[in-house]
Amino acid sequence: MQKVKIQTMLGDIVVSLYDETPIHRDNFLKLAKEGYYDGTLFHRVIKDFMIQGGDPDSKGAPAGKMLGVGGPDYTLEAEIKEGLFHKRGALAAARQGDEVNPERRSSGSQFYIVWGQKYNEGQLRQFSKQLKMQKMQSIFNELAAEHRAEIMQMRRDRNRAGLQELQDKLAAEAQKQAAGFAGLSEEQMKIYSTVGGTPHLDGQYTVFGEVVEGLDVVEMIQATATGRGDRPVDDLEMRMVVCD
Repeated sequence: MQKVKIQTMLGDIVVSLYDETPIHRDNFLKLAKEGYYDGTLFHRVIKDFMIQGGDPDSKGAPAGKMLGVGGPDYTLEAEIKEGLFHKRGALAAARQGDEVNPERRSSGSQFYIVWGQKYNEGQLRQFSKQLKMQKMQSIFNELAAEHRAEIMQMRRDRNRAGLQELQDKLAAEAQKQAAGFAGLSEEQMKIYSTVGGTPHLDGQYTVFGEVVEGLDVVEMIQATATGRGDRPVDDLEMRMVVCD
């Protein structure tokens, strides 16, 4: 797997990029080789959660400037894979929320590295239940989109009985299709209870790599003092080098 070194004043972080997510892998490598990330900041840091960077607007940004909306003039198709999850050290793509981005397309440049925390069995079972519900809702939304014209016509006709009947039918189909989805796997349960991470993000964002060296640097960055907009009080610049 291809590796990239993220250099910071606190030390280096080496990430390995997954071959299972080729769109994100190739885009990250391209931007790193072009020097796109050089001089950008880890502009959003939340303790016990994650560190985020990749906003080109953060280069030389004055203190107090709100950051987090910059990027190239494109987004990336989601590559959300069940076996790739938000364990501590995971490298994932930032994105806009579902309400304006239902396809969950990724930012063209912004990324985050997970820190998270460790969870007990009860908490993880609750997360697993939530993931199952999210999966069912996602399937239902896809089915409803396929019937959009029919739904709109029934709304215009004020056909409440027809709408209720279709809703029940789609809900039953969504439940059937989601029946084989287990939520958190045994591997996820084990990792989240012993290593840590952010399980509530699974299935929502594309995970496309992981830290293989410098997790202690990630720990230092996530613990740094922050101000308005979760921006670190002291700028944390990065440079990237693609490893041979």
